[in-house]
Amino acid sequence: MRDRLLGLLRGGARRPREAGDASPGVAAGSTPPPLPPRLLVSVRRLEIRARRLVTSELGGEYRSTFRGAGIEFAEAREYVPGDDVRRIDWNVTARMGEPWVKEYVEERELHLVCAVDVSASQLAGRPAQGRRAAAAEVCALVTLAAAYSHDRTGLLTFSDRIERYVPPAKGARHAMRLVREVLQPGEPQPTTSIALACDYLARVLRRRSAVFLISDFIDDGYEQALRDLARRHEVIAAVLVDPLDETLPDAGIVELEDVERGGRLLIDSSDEGLRRRYAEAAAARRERRSATLRRAGAEEVTVRTDADAAEPVLEFFRRRSRRT
Repeated sequence: MRDRLLGLLRGGARRPREAGDASPGVAAGSTPPPLPPRLLVSVRRLEIRARRLVTSELGGEYRSTFRGAGIEFAEAREYVPGDDVRRIDWNVTARMGEPWVKEYVEERELHLVCAVDVSASQLAGRPAQGRRAAAAEVCALVTLAAAYSHDRTGLLTFSDRIERYVPPAKGARHAMRLVREVLQPGEPQPTTSIALACDYLARVLRRRSAVFLISDFIDDGYEQALRDLARRHEVIAAVLVDPLDETLPDAGIVELEDVERGGRLLIDSSDEGLRRRYAEAAAARRERRSATLRRAGAEEVTVRTDADAAEPVLEFFRRRSRRT
């Protein structure tokens, strides 16, 4: 926490340790371990809430938000005045002795992937209803919406290495398996590398996909990798924000622990100057993050851990639906 606090007061961000092209911590096709009863209850609760929101709130907004990968031939029919002559099927026309045209439909099936940061900072702040719970709720909402639209959903969990990659597949049961993975990712690694995650997805996603990149984005050096990913895929950056990221509460003398690098630090949180510098540095970091995401071509959605995690995602779909 000391490095994170001092870095925040300086306006800096943490750097991930060098990871290179790390191989996944768990094989993509392996069976996930069984969940303890407490997490099973959490998964079930998330599923019930996400299903209700998808059916009552999203409606057709999900389908109007993302377009399919292209168009495919549906049928040939007789030409009628006003049809585009470029769509004439000359082979059928030659057989039938009169003009016929090709009809196409949008190839609707989409691949949607949630890329979730599971590094140690996701446990900082308010663990009971914190970043990991918020990430799971976002993942449940978007993957179930995709499953109900017969799209394929996948998952990447990452820290400073690729933890697990689950290739896109169909079905609500598969979607909820992804949520289980988010809630039980294993022992968290100290730091994170968003660039590594973006590079990995750019290699493994062979067709155009929608990528929900879910992280606190307390990282740097990822702009170029994110831009490369967004050039081919649609990237939505779901930024997980805890109140402690922005404001240092007046709690007197407190001991802070660095969950990523270890170590403890005593500070006087009643110092108004310290709290002011903390807030100013947080605001500056927020502006830099938004500018980085905007330049890279990713749309930012802010998900706060002290509010309803689903509402910003629902508003994103409503906003995008109004554009189309």
